[in-house]
Amino acid sequence: MRKPIIAGNWKMNTDLSRACELTEELVGKELATRAEVILCPPFISLAAVGERIADTPLKLGAQNMHWEESGAFTGEISPTMLTSVGCEYVILGHSERRQLFSETDPRVNKKAKAALDHGLTPIICVGETLRQREEDEWRGHIESQVKAALINLSAEEVATLVMAYEPIWAIGTGKTATVEQANDVCRLIRVTIETIAGHDAAEAVRILYGGSVKPDNISALMAAPNIDGALVGGASLKADDFAAVVNYEK
Repeated sequence: MRKPIIAGNWKMNTDLSRACELTEELVGKELATRAEVILCPPFISLAAVGERIADTPLKLGAQNMHWEESGAFTGEISPTMLTSVGCEYVILGHSERRQLFSETDPRVNKKAKAALDHGLTPIICVGETLRQREEDEWRGHIESQVKAALINLSAEEVATLVMAYEPIWAIGTGKTATVEQANDVCRLIRVTIETIAGHDAAEAVRILYGGSVKPDNISALMAAPNIDGALVGGASLKADDFAAVVNYEK
């Protein structure tokens, strides 16, 4: 059985003080243990958040990273820097990185390989635009992104990573893909992985849904057979809302 994941992506929100407050609020909540819960604060807060969750079941994740360990890459952060503050996960290829900061499929692949080489679990994001959805181009687009992300990864490596489906048209818009739409794409992701890495690896990969996930839609999403968790944006910035997502009704 694949253990569900609920990951909170705080994006470029919370200063250090608020990040610490939010973490302490979450630590004080009674959170269900059936899912692995990951907090992904901004870089400046990783160490402080990591310290506050060190003796809890909560896990620490980053929102991005470079593939090199060190070097003249002003403004970047390396996998060794992330592991030094206790990160276990890193989000790669988020649609905002792809759209706003020219993140490419080859770069996502290099980052995924580097993350795995340094003991980090990549959460690789894929998703289509509204135009691609409306013009029925989403299948080919999703398949292409998945295949590109997994180039030169072994079946054993693929089995350990996490994928996240984010319909770009549902991120920060208040719109949510229907459960059927989300489940169909997550199934497509798993089928595509199977063609690359085999059945066992495809069955092991946890596939999350991200896109306006809230307390009132998480239970329906989690009931879908191909959805193994959620990548949560806005709702992760409020302790009560994020706790309600984590404590979804089965």
